[in-house]
Order: sequence, then structure tokens, then C-alpha cells
Amino acid sequence: MLDTLRRIVQAVSTASDLDQAARIIVSRVKDAMGVNVCSIYLTDENAGQYVLMATDGLAPGAVGQVRIVRGEGLVGFVGEHRDPLNIANAPAHPQYRSFPEAEEDEFLSFLGVPIIHRGKVVGVLTAQRTEAVTFTENESSFLVTIAAQLAGVVNHAAMDGSVHKLLDEGTREAQFLQGIPGASGVVVGTISVVFPRATLESVPDRPATDVAAETEAIRAAVARVQEELRRQGAQLAEEERALFDAYVLLAASDRLISSIERCIDAGNWAPGALRDAIAECAAVFEQMEDPYLHKRAEDIRAIGRLILLHLQPDNGEPKVFPDQCVLLGEDISVAEITAVPEDRLAGLICTRGSALSHTAILARGLGVPAVMGLGDFSLGPLDGREVVVDGYQGRVYFQPSTSVRDEYRRLADEEAVVTRELEGLRALPAETPDGARVALYINGGLLADITAALDTGAEGVGLYRTEFAFMARDSFPGEEEQYRTYRRALMLLAPKPVTMRTLDVGGDKPLPYFSVDEANPSLGLRGIRFTLDHPEIMLTQLRAMLRANAGFNNLRVLVPMVSKVEEVDTTIDLIDRAHRELLEEGRQSVKPLLGIMVETPASVYQITALVRRVDFFSIGTNDLTQYLLVVDRNNALVASLFDSLHPAVLRAIHQIVEEAHRWGKPVGVCGEMAGDPTAALLLLGMDIESLSMSGPYLPRVKQVIRTFSRVQARQLVEQALRMESASEVRALLTDALDQAELGSLVRAGH
Repeated sequence: MLDTLRRIVQAVSTASDLDQAARIIVSRVKDAMGVNVCSIYLTDENAGQYVLMATDGLAPGAVGQVRIVRGEGLVGFVGEHRDPLNIANAPAHPQYRSFPEAEEDEFLSFLGVPIIHRGKVVGVLTAQRTEAVTFTENESSFLVTIAAQLAGVVNHAAMDGSVHKLLDEGTREAQFLQGIPGASGVVVGTISVVFPRATLESVPDRPATDVAAETEAIRAAVARVQEELRRQGAQLAEEERALFDAYVLLAASDRLISSIERCIDAGNWAPGALRDAIAECAAVFEQMEDPYLHKRAEDIRAIGRLILLHLQPDNGEPKVFPDQCVLLGEDISVAEITAVPEDRLAGLICTRGSALSHTAILARGLGVPAVMGLGDFSLGPLDGREVVVDGYQGRVYFQPSTSVRDEYRRLADEEAVVTRELEGLRALPAETPDGARVALYINGGLLADITAALDTGAEGVGLYRTEFAFMARDSFPGEEEQYRTYRRALMLLAPKPVTMRTLDVGGDKPLPYFSVDEANPSLGLRGIRFTLDHPEIMLTQLRAMLRANAGFNNLRVLVPMVSKVEEVDTTIDLIDRAHRELLEEGRQSVKPLLGIMVETPASVYQITALVRRVDFFSIGTNDLTQYLLVVDRNNALVASLFDSLHPAVLRAIHQIVEEAHRWGKPVGVCGEMAGDPTAALLLLGMDIESLSMSGPYLPRVKQVIRTFSRVQARQLVEQALRMESASEVRALLTDALDQAELGSLVRAGH
């Protein structure tokens, strides 16, 4: 059975289009099962029907003609109930319906199984015989397994069919593809498909006939790539340029170059050595859960492709990008984004990824709409086509109708007005009409983020990710290097507070030079667990932080991934030791405020013990949601289950705040929830003292705070805590924003 399955799946995966894939499926399954008929019906979402796409045994003319309304007929019954149907006498079933054009009256036995992809019925696979006998359990299991195995391939083919239909009929109907909202905003633009000009995976192994020449070729290619990256980065504003500079360093990292040269020394030619080294380096980043670091794998591969291009003799002509350029690709890297002139980049569409992927985060920083996880389909036919991107709803309209295009242009104009109006809030405080103040901070991991904070009206940095400096190296940075980095950040913001999180690596995000092999890294040696396992590393970092704080006194230290009070006690001992050592050395040192990130269920239920040890709390809603709901936030298969407005998450946050405030300790939020105007309304009502977010979202959150009184927000919290689903909570909050005429903060238009 397994061999048969593999052969069928392999044959279908090579199909050039939907029709060919469907024909292969029915032919191979019919032969494998020895039945009289095998047919496949695919879902037509817009019509609400199942369409006969291919058959081996029914009348050939029925293909495309038999269309079964959902819930009707045996096929509709299978799709509606999402369960196999195995009957010996099909005409006797109360749901049976005859289709004369199919000429199927002679086939009595019927076996139908749903084809389900990520919880969605994309079709129905059927087998029929002339004899009035039920199919055996083995036969039923085989068809169920075939349907499950082929669901992804069928979905890919169906998506291709949907896209082509949109291109053919886009001027007639307002049809769209649904993805995941990545960055808010709307745009009408022209698609530029990101084609992989060089495929590392296809590079063959060849012997290195001249090791010295191959090594020199690699070094020359890397030098050219560095020059190209710097030239592209120069097009960006200062804050984005600093981020891009970090990838210039990645391109020429000693670890990457030495890995390539080792492969060459082992006898592989330069392209093959590059392929292996990039795969090894990307795999390290791919294991990481933190969205800021996990998506480095995409950029490593993009850098690898650039180097490969420069190893090849013909690099091709420079690509010309259209005005209002919308990049479309599977995964779009920083290098590919910055290849587009700044005044032309208008939007991003990724067929893969989630709202927490690096492309989405970068899009939010650049202020362009983005849609992620659109689905797997062929991109080639879309190059140069007109497109509408709705980053609020996660919708993409290919070849939009005139009415859709005109409507979104109107919405884009209204959104531009809203953005200009929000700019007027920059110098105003985040204060409610009844006088309650909320501090608005930004999250960052580079000095570029610090610079950006000065332009957004942010009151400081609520989460400074120190780990990035550790990841972009081949060894642990020393105290002096860390001191210089932290010193500049604290100086740029002084006297505004800068909350620096201690090194948050290990387990799910191992260092390139210090990895740990774990079966379940998300629950492994990460955050404070890692640093306390290596106190010498943490002590060095704490000394650098305290030294950098001298004269500014705006440092706050934040400890990640706390799950027991002993971890906090040991951290306090290390801070005391660092402080004492610096004073003994004749250096200035002032103990900073100490806080912990509340992002594990264990920390939620130990707040009473923790309040006696720390000065403040910062709720990391991304991880807290992940652990409370047991949902991997980077797994596209369960992305729809990740929702920070889930009642369990809201009740946990409410409990944290109540207990912390009982002891007079402030609470902030530094996850993505803080930058969502809808969720921020609830956090305001829970008496959260500070919110930390991506810079572009700060004005929208400030508008919410300046519109709603604390009393109004508390009333919404009371209602939300009585609700049983995230959808109910979201509807409540959206309605409140609409009534306050703030709907434009969470969707396009007034």
C-alpha cells in the first residue's frame, strides 16, 4: 500500500495543471483499487458547489458539467459531514441524486471520502462498483489515506485554478483570495514576482579541480555581494538602512565563509560548497521560534542566491520595477525588498508565512500593506498584473474589476488622510479624556529601532532585544563590545527609559556557535534558563549594561522566560555581584529597575511571590498566548488557532494585573497585542501602565487612548471577560471603535 501511495503522490506532484493532476488521481486510484469508477470533485467556493473535475468510468462528457450543490447528493453529503460514506446500494440512500449526463445508474456501491486541507474541504474523492457490496475496511482506509496524502497537492492545483479564474473573470466578479493580514493598509498596484534567479538546491556536486581558484571565486563573489547590498541599502532611510547593514555583515560572516572554504577543501567546487554551507547556516536559524530571528533563514538563503549569481558568468539585466510595485513571492527577503526603489515599493504578498514572520514585521516597519500565507500556487502568470492588496482583511484581488479598483483607490485616499491626521498626535501625551496616562514605548533590537523611536513620539523603549548582537557573530561578544552598543542606545534615549531584555537564546533559538540539540526546543533550554546555565555569560552582559548606564540611569533590566522564583533570585544575586565588582573597580554603577517577562503559565500563577522580588512586569503576549493555547505561533498549520483575544489569555492578563497592582507594581505589555488598536482598548481598561510596539502602530494606539475614558474601557473589559470566544470579544471591541468613529484605525477608509 505504501509503495502504491508513493507512486500516486509522486505522479500527481509532477502534474502541470489542475486538470492533469485530477486525471492522474482517478486513473491511478481506479487501477490500484480495481474499481469500475473513480472520480474527483473539487470545491467551487464562489458557487458553493462540488464540480466533477475528472473521472475514469463515468461519461467523459460529464466532466465540468456535473455541479453538485453543497449538502445535496452523495458527494454533497460527504462534503457536508466531512466523513467517509460507504454504502452497497447508492440509489437507496435518501441523499442520492442521479445525474443523467454522468451515466452512473449502473454503479450501485459507492465510497466517498472528503479531501481536507488545513481543516477545509477542498474536494471529494469517490470510488464506485457495479456490484451491490460495501467496500472493505482496507479499501476504505486506502481511499482515506490517498485523499489525505493528496490534499496539499490538490489544494495547490485548485489554487492555481482559482488564480487563473480570477485572471479570466476578474473584470466580471469581485473575487479575491484570502490570506493572513501581515501589515495594515491598502494599495492598488502592479505585481512584480520574485523569481529565484539562482536555485541553490539544484546545484550539483562536482570535484574542485583547483582549490585555490574555487576559494578565490567565493571570496570575490562575496565581495561583490557586499558591494551590491550596501548600494541597495543606501536607498533606505536611516532606520531601515541600519537593519540592512546587519545583513551585509551576515553575508560576509567568518562562520559562513569558513564553512564554505571547508567544503571546498574537502573537495567540492565553489557552488556546491556554497549550497551546503548556506543549508547548514539556514537550518540553525530555522530552529528558532522568535520571529525576529527565525526568519533569518530566509535572508541567509537570499544571500546564498546572490552569491551564487555572482559565481555564475551571466548575471542578467537589472530588473525594472513598476510604479506602485507589489512584490509577490513564496518568501520575500530583505535583499529582495530593498532591491525595489523606495519610492516604488507599495506592498508585499507572500504565499507562505504568518503575521509574525520577518517579512510581515519589516512591512509594518516600512509602512506598506502585506498579506501572508495566501496559499500555494504558480506565480509566473501573475507577473505584471494589476492587484489590490488589503492588509487589514488579508485579501488579495488579482486583476480586480473596475468597481473593486475604484473602491480601493478611494479607501487608500481616505487612509492617507487618516495617517496625516495621526501625525498631529506625535507631541501629545497618551492620556485618556478622564486623565489616565499610558506610557507608549517601542520594541527594538538594533540601534535603528532606537533612532526610529525618536521620530514616533515614543516615550522610551519597552523591549530592547539584546540577542541580535549575539546572533550576528561567530562567538560571544565581550563586555567592551556590549558596553559600547548598550551605551549608545541609552545615550540616544536619555532620559527616556530603555528596557533591555537579558540574552534570550538557547533551545528554540540556538546560537550559531553554541547550539543545543533538543527534541522540543520551545519547552527547552531558552531565555533565563540558558543564561543561568552559563552565569559567566550573563554576568558579562550585566556588567556591560550597568557600565553603560553610568550617568544616564535610564536602564531597566528585563528577564525572559521565567518559570520559577529561584531564577529571579539568582538573577538578583548576579546583578548585585556585577554592581559590587564595578564599584570595587572604581567605576560608576547604579542598580537598575528589574522586571520579568510574564510569558509562561507558571509565572502567571506565581505573581504573588514574584512581586516581592521585582520592580515591574512586562507581559509577552506572543509567548503567553502560545503556551496558554498550546499553539506554535510560527506553524502555518495552526496559525488560525493563535489569537491573543482568546478568553483564557484575557483572563490570565487580568489576573496578572490585579495581583501586581495589589502590591503596587506596574505592568506593561510588549507583545504584538500592544500595537493592535483593538486589543489596546482592552489593555487600557485593565489599567496597564505601558504598551510597547512597532513604531508605525504607535499613533493609532495613542488615538484610541486619547478617545476612550478609562471608565469606558473598564466597562468593555467587564463584558469581554464574560465572553466565551475570541470572535465575540473582537466583535465587541470593533463595534466600540466604530461607535467612536475610529474604525479607520483597524480597516481601510473612514
